[in-house]
Amino acid sequence: MFALKLTKIGNSVGVVLPKEALAKLGVDKGDVVYLTDAPDGAMRISSYDDEVAEEIAIGGKFMARYRDTLRALAK
Repeated sequence: MFALKLTKIGNSVGVVLPKEALAKLGVDKGDVVYLTDAPDGAMRISSYDDEVAEEIAIGGKFMARYRDTLRALAK
């Protein structure tokens, strides 16, 4: 387990990952990582995955197509 520090970056907040975590994820500065919900209610951070990227793209298209319906359901 890694203890992560939240740092203010402009108007946002960022997480500083230790080099051991970067190595385990197989990522480096500038790479994309994903923060996803896990079935047990936890959140997971993972490195770039073609399958995840495709699922996100499909979800984005779905939300764009049904934007009005989703907005009406959210009321």
